[in-house]
Amino acid sequence: MADSSVEIIEGCRLPVLRKNQENEDEWPLAEILSVKDPPGRKLYYVHYIDFNKRLDEWVTPDRLDLKKLQFPKKEAKTPTKNGLSSVPGSPERDVVRGPVLLAVCVPCKPLLTSLPFCCDSEEESRPVPHTHVQRFVCYFILCSFFWKNGTTRRLIPLPPGRKRKTCGGTDEDSQDSSDGIPSAPRMTGSLVSDRSHDDIVTRMKNIECIELGRHRLKPWYFSPYPQELTGLPILYLCEYCLKYLKSLKCLQRHLTKCNLRHPPGNEIYRKGTISFFEIDGRKNKSYSQNLCLLAKCFLDHKTLYYDTDPFLFYVMTEYDSKGFHIVGYFSKEKESTEDYNVACILTLPPYQRRGYGKLLIEFSYELSKVEGKTGTPEKPLSDLGLLSYRSYWTQTILEILMNLEPEDGERPQITINEISEITSVKKEDVISTLQYLNLINYYKGQYILTLSEDIVEGHERAMQKRHLRIDSKCLHFTPKDWSKRGKW
Repeated sequence: MADSSVEIIEGCRLPVLRKNQENEDEWPLAEILSVKDPPGRKLYYVHYIDFNKRLDEWVTPDRLDLKKLQFPKKEAKTPTKNGLSSVPGSPERDVVRGPVLLAVCVPCKPLLTSLPFCCDSEEESRPVPHTHVQRFVCYFILCSFFWKNGTTRRLIPLPPGRKRKTCGGTDEDSQDSSDGIPSAPRMTGSLVSDRSHDDIVTRMKNIECIELGRHRLKPWYFSPYPQELTGLPILYLCEYCLKYLKSLKCLQRHLTKCNLRHPPGNEIYRKGTISFFEIDGRKNKSYSQNLCLLAKCFLDHKTLYYDTDPFLFYVMTEYDSKGFHIVGYFSKEKESTEDYNVACILTLPPYQRRGYGKLLIEFSYELSKVEGKTGTPEKPLSDLGLLSYRSYWTQTILEILMNLEPEDGERPQITINEISEITSVKKEDVISTLQYLNLINYYKGQYILTLSEDIVEGHERAMQKRHLRIDSKCLHFTPKDWSKRGKW
């Protein structure tokens, strides 16, 4: 349906042909994010509006419906204080502003770093207002502003002498795990992505395929691997240390030198072929950073930080004669002020829909029980994460309610707080689950929980399929008081 006389540019919207779950043709509206012209014919990278980004893909012109093509709307001119136009691409904006040294307090940083600071000596000497100095630690950041096409970009150079290492013919085939140093110190442990800084680059998948052990994975989202590796047909990862390499030959040479056959850290759980390893983000920084890079390929709502010091990583593995193969993981803050017991959680695609996701969630709550705390996952959850947690909360709460026994011939009674204490599920999550199941009813001046036959039968069927469970007797875990350990 593509017409060669019509030029399709980035930002256009139009219906695109795709197959739905029933393998039927459908024409959802999509946005053109990028266009490339390899030998042969053009390709268009599309994002389906109202669909998850993991469905984004490169499509050929014959899948485009040009009859309903919508061109991007032009932005209106908005005057600024100095009289310059703010239209994208205006000549007045296409200038490079030099570096400015700013003393910025943490709450003000997002505001101040977005302002059009000048490089005149008078502006440099002008003091930056601090309103929260008494409560927050201020730090110096070096900002370079580059105004192009109406976008303000902060260019953060690598430290002097630091270079990216790529796979070559010698021992320099290892990557520098310190690439992509954060622009400023972390002030919290949150891994929630700030979507306000999304640009066209991070909206597109940049890795075609990842080979991890015996599996080949198709990434769902962007992950900030070194740019020189993003054009490769396959990115090779060592399944034990997660180091990334550019060719099979490099991987084979690396495996002759890699002594790991399991994740670094302490094995704190083993039952059958399933093991959990606890990894300190400070002691095993390279592994933790590589794990974050891999996870970012499948997590869209979280961001990547290279300072992994504030985090613990719990990696679930499956054992065979060759070693311990990674199945999934979750991370958590060493000290969480908001009772988060999970920051990021992921089951790798080859192991999804096999019960491993619930096993990871159950293990996180088992750790909370040992710590004597209630916990909740960090928000926002992905669509698949929300489904897994809601299913786990439902099964866990119904299991308790159905095992209650009447006392003195009266109906069994239990409070929300008691459910929370037994399960270590935060009270708010217990309430939201009961409301989602529509179990709470008001009767004769009090709230009662009513279990219908459909809910009971559905729960029994679900529990029959749930074969993987955590055995608390196999857990060897001692909580640490990180507040007494200085800076982690």
